[in-house]
Amino acid sequence: MPQSTQESRPLITPVRVVIAFCLIAPFVAMLWVGSYAKADPAFIGIPFFYWYQMLWVLISTALTMLAYKLWQHDQRTTRKEGASK
Repeated sequence: MPQSTQESRPLITPVRVVIAFCLIAPFVAMLWVGSYAKADPAFIGIPFFYWYQMLWVLISTALTMLAYKLWQHDQRTTRKEGASK
């Protein structure tokens, strides 16, 4: 029976840490209510509390897209490494 000399790829890689940060950052920002529970500074008449949350909708979208692209790249790299062994 032939023995496999295949080395396993580490579970935690720098790319996966960045992916985790991209997905966790919006939750931390929204759960830390004390940082944005105020009315000033207002932006075009909208209290800070509201425009800060709406800004995070856009930031969350961008971070989720980045995490998805990084995950796709990570999976392609993993498949290529697996196929070359």
